Amino acid sequence: MAGDCCSENALFADLEKIINDKSDLENPLIEVLREAQELFGFLPEEVQLFIADKMGIPVSEVYGVVTFYNFFSMKPRGKHVVNVCTGTACYVKGAPRLLQMLTDELGVELGETTPDDLFTLSSVRCVGACSLAPVFVIGEDTYGRIENRDNLKAILDKYRQN
Repeated sequence: MAGDCCSENALFADLEKIINDKSDLENPLIEVLREAQELFGFLPEEVQLFIADKMGIPVSEVYGVVTFYNFFSMKPRGKHVVNVCTGTACYVKGAPRLLQMLTDELGVELGETTPDDLFTLSSVRCVGACSLAPVFVIGEDTYGRIENRDNLKAILDKYRQN
């Protein structure tokens, strides 16, 4: 992880407080991981090891949860995560073409982050907006029925300016 040791130590101190605060929950691991990812921006190996140690659980359990849920990431993500829906309706109505347009426009493959750390391209199984298929989501914003690269570029340019 980037950063100096003092700020990193402060993050781990904050993480330990989170773990202690969540210890009264019946199954605190997912909540601890969610807050750890907010704190660090992602869940690298050293964070997973720390969580396992402090919670007294096997690191394999932590790793299993991190790799099972799409929400969690073991690599730094861009400022904006572009989630392309690959559910049945979106797939049938053009998700592969939309994904190819996004790959071409962003210059990265699925699961990668742009060199400027602005976008991470990802896929999800369903976003529940089948009537707009094919769909992609950036943050809280859902975009559907993208007809051409110009429309796609205009959408991404809004996020490039933020």
